[in-house]
Amino acid sequence: QGDTQYMEKEHQVLKEQLKEAEEKLDGLQSRSSEEIGALKELLKKSVEETEVSKSELDWLNQDLEIKVKKWQQEKKENQKNLKALRSRVKKHTDTNDRYLKTIDEKEKQYNVSLNTYLETSNKLADEKVKLEELIKKSQGDCQECVKRAVEAEISVLSTWKETEVYKLNARAANAEVNLKVLKSFSSSASAAPNLKSQIDSWEKFISNLKKQLEEVEAEYEEKIQMVKNGVRNCLTRVETAELPPP
Repeated sequence: QGDTQYMEKEHQVLKEQLKEAEEKLDGLQSRSSEEIGALKELLKKSVEETEVSKSELDWLNQDLEIKVKKWQQEKKENQKNLKALRSRVKKHTDTNDRYLKTIDEKEKQYNVSLNTYLETSNKLADEKVKLEELIKKSQGDCQECVKRAVEAEISVLSTWKETEVYKLNARAANAEVNLKVLKSFSSSASAAPNLKSQIDSWEKFISNLKKQLEEVEAEYEEKIQMVKNGVRNCLTRVETAELPPP
C-alpha cells in the first residue's frame, strides 16, 4: 500500500509535470508560431528588399556603365585636348625662342646703332656749336647790314623827298613872284579887269602846288616809317604829275 501511494503520488507529480510541460509546450508553440510568423514577415520583407536592392544594383550598374563610358570619352577628349595643348605650348615655346633670338640680335644691332648715333651726335654737337657761333656772327653781320641798308634806304628816300620838296617849293616861289607882279599891275584900274582871271589861275596853281607838296611829304614820310618798321622794297619814288603853269 505504501508503494501504491508512492506510485500515485509520483504519478500525480508526473501528471502535474506533464501538464506543466504541455502548458509550456503550448506556450512555446504559441511563441514559436508568433516568432515563425514574424520571421516569415522578416523573410518576406528581406526578399522584397533584396529584389529592390537587386533592381537598384542593376540600375547602379547601368548608371556606372554610362558614367564609365562618359568618363572614358571625357578622358579620350582630355587626352586629345592635352595633346593639342602640348603641341600649342611647344609651338609657342618655339616661337618665343625665335622671338628671344630675334630680340637678342636686334638688341645687338641697337647697341651698335646707338654707339654710332652717340659718336655722330657728339660730332654733330661740336659742329652745331661751331655753326651756332657762325650763325651768331652772321646774324650780327646781317643785322649790321640790315641796319646799314635801312639807313641807306631812309637816306635815299629823304633825299628824294627833299629834292621833290625843293622842286615844288621852287615852282611855288616862282608862281608867287608872278602872282605879286600881276597883283601889282592890277592896281591900275584900267588893267584890273583883264588880270583878274590870270590872278585867280595863279592863286589856284599855287594852292595845287602846296597841296601836292603836302601829299609828297606825307607819302615819303610813310615810306620812311615803313622802312623803319622792317618793310622792304619801299625804295620807289613818289609819282607826281607835273602841274602846268597858267
